[in-house]
Amino acid sequence: MKKLLRQLEVLGIGGAMALSAAFSLPAAAAYVRPHIHHAPFGVVRVVVPMTSASPAIWGFKLHNLENAMSGIKAWHGRLEARVVLYGPGVKLLMKPMNPNFKAEVDQLRAAGVKFEVCNNTLKAMNLDWHDLQGVKQSDIVPAGFIEVGWLANHGWAVDAMN
Repeated sequence: MKKLLRQLEVLGIGGAMALSAAFSLPAAAAYVRPHIHHAPFGVVRVVVPMTSASPAIWGFKLHNLENAMSGIKAWHGRLEARVVLYGPGVKLLMKPMNPNFKAEVDQLRAAGVKFEVCNNTLKAMNLDWHDLQGVKQSDIVPAGFIEVGWLANHGWAVDAMN
């Protein structure tokens, strides 16, 4: 928003303020009453590829999963989610973990979200899976990219944002 306002300075302060007000979001969304315009959610299966080394992206994806887990319960559905970490995304789980991310990952795991790690990445980055927070040998998949593709071919939705 700041960048937009800077670009609008050529319009003058009044023009920028008017456009800023036009693009502003309401402080609260208490007026929103969501509706489902389709069959009830039932079981929703989502795979979240984690391929970025960006803590901002990690936080965004983990937050989306937390929101989805609580939101789907409110609508009487069930979310099955898998986070497949490969490439630089594996760094999310490297010890010592950021305490905030550790708490979120622990909470999601407790809620049933599976975190799977790419063996190809472990080999390429010369990492020992024991150095990853909460990872068991059964969490290692042969190839993260292929795991995401396989899940997509078997009815799982893929979170494409990365």
